[in-house]
Amino acid sequence: MPDASVTDVARNFSEYVNRVAYGGEQITLMRGGKPMARLIPVARGVRAEDLPALFASLPRLAPDEAEAFARDLESGRPLAGDDDFSDPWGS
Repeated sequence: MPDASVTDVARNFSEYVNRVAYGGEQITLMRGGKPMARLIPVARGVRAEDLPALFASLPRLAPDEAEAFARDLESGRPLAGDDDFSDPWGS
C-alpha cells in the first residue's frame, strides 16, 4: 500500500482519486512522517441489507419453469469441471 504526503495529495488530488477509484489502490496519507488517513475505494455492488428487497423484486417462476430451470442446471453440472471455477478469495 503506497504512502503519499498530504501536501502532494492536495496538489494532485484528481490523480490520487483516479488511482484509488479506477486502480483499486489504497493510499496512506502521511503528515510529518506519520500516517493520518487512508484513501480506499468505495465498495461496489449490492449491500447485504439490500438483498432481501432485491430478491423480492425478481420475477417469480411458474412451477414448470422452475422445474425446467432445475433440469438445465443439473444437465450442465457434468459439463463444468472443477478446473473451470476458482476461489476469488484464494491466495
